Amino acid sequence: MTSPPDRAPYYQRHIFFCLNKRAAGENCCADHGAQAALDRCKAQVKSQGLSGPGKVRVNKAGCLDRCTAGPVCVVYPEAVWYTYVDQQDIDEIVESHLKHGRVVERLLTPPHLGR
Repeated sequence: MTSPPDRAPYYQRHIFFCLNKRAAGENCCADHGAQAALDRCKAQVKSQGLSGPGKVRVNKAGCLDRCTAGPVCVVYPEAVWYTYVDQQDIDEIVESHLKHGRVVERLLTPPHLGR
């Protein structure tokens, strides 16, 4: 979906991090460093001047229903799903995708992984 020509989107890109915590030992993003990844992404986006209207917004989300691939985040409007492991992965997503619009192929969440 594109915006009408007279109305630009409020944010160029929006990244959501699943922070869901499941009970009883079920696999969940919260148990795999999701909060630290969100914090890292926010800090990187802010320090690089990428945050704010017309730029990038970093948000937490509840369950995104991709638990078996966790931890996960998703970038819109492209609807690109990422699975990450460490701070370097987050830095690469920020630099490549959020800053330059280039998808980080090696971090793509396999399409068949859901809950």
